[in-house]
Amino acid sequence: MKELFSKRSVRAFQPTAIEPDKIEIILKAAMCAPTTGSQNEREFIVVTEKELLKKLADVSPYTACVADAPLAIVLLANFDKVEFPELWEQDMAAATEKILLECVHLDMSGTWLGISPVAERMENVCKIFSLPENIVPFAITAIGYPLQKTSMDRDFDFSIVHYNEFKKA
Repeated sequence: MKELFSKRSVRAFQPTAIEPDKIEIILKAAMCAPTTGSQNEREFIVVTEKELLKKLADVSPYTACVADAPLAIVLLANFDKVEFPELWEQDMAAATEKILLECVHLDMSGTWLGISPVAERMENVCKIFSLPENIVPFAITAIGYPLQKTSMDRDFDFSIVHYNEFKKA
């Protein structure tokens, strides 16, 4: 799957709006991610309004790129649906990665902006959207068509791979 090897975090986007059908495909990809015990605790806020994007850009020192993105998806966990509270973040991480891989497949890009478990960031997102207590923010993905094409040259270090046992180098 070429998307695995060409995915790259991008923080500069063209001002082009994302087509509604592509947003739906991205959301479907996220919904295909596995969840622990099929608890399906995920919820999403699709953000395209410029004022809301600007507010999200101020959530943390690392979210500034959201202001210039045409789309952000806020990933949330609904704790009324969480049966395995020790594993909800793994479920949300799987959905986040599916979003980013689908973006690459659609000739877009994005970046994963961590919110949980940093209390201040989580509180900021809760305030922006007036979230009820059972809805917990996990991450923001800033999405768009990249401002410039980038290549993904990466060296793979197989010295970190261990077969059948851990061998200290």
